[in-house]
Amino acid sequence: MAPIDQYRMDRSAEIALAKSAAPASISDSADVMVLGASGYETAVKGKNGFVCIVGRAWSRDFGLDDFWSPNTRAPVCFNAAAVRSVLPWYLIRTKWALSGMTEAQMEARAKRSPVAAGVRAPEPGAVGFMQSKEGYINEDVKGPWHPHVMFYAPLTKPLTGPTAWGANLHGSPLHVNDAETAYYTTFAVPVTQWSDGTPDK
Repeated sequence: MAPIDQYRMDRSAEIALAKSAAPASISDSADVMVLGASGYETAVKGKNGFVCIVGRAWSRDFGLDDFWSPNTRAPVCFNAAAVRSVLPWYLIRTKWALSGMTEAQMEARAKRSPVAAGVRAPEPGAVGFMQSKEGYINEDVKGPWHPHVMFYAPLTKPLTGPTAWGANLHGSPLHVNDAETAYYTTFAVPVTQWSDGTPDK
């Protein structure tokens, strides 16, 4: 892990980046959380049940080469169902990371007892918006990917893998994260425009 200051942002800039995850019709009335010294903290109180944050690299799957990259800034805005069932896993892992736990320690703790660690199955209807063209998703993409909406479901790994959903196939708009270290299934569906209304090119 790099020094904590490399992961933190100017508070106003982080609020703006977090809100760029979803159209203003959603994000203007959402809670916004920013990264503090020991975890995420509420910077803006909203009223529509959504929460927008800027995810860091450690919120992705264990075992990735860029797990500790200080460059990752992944804006995401969760709806109420995802706030209750998906966001907590982001918050827990962030507290672990900022407390000094290694990646191996974090993974071992989650594997030992996911429920005790705070992992829960996504509620029906859990959704996350990632429509910011200002984000830095990971070191492979080195910037934003495509504007997309994510649908979260309990972890399912059918024998046929992602092809059971027609996902991750040439020409299919559906992408699925089925990594071995995933704790729920994430369906990512690209959409045609960024949160500011400009088209994806």
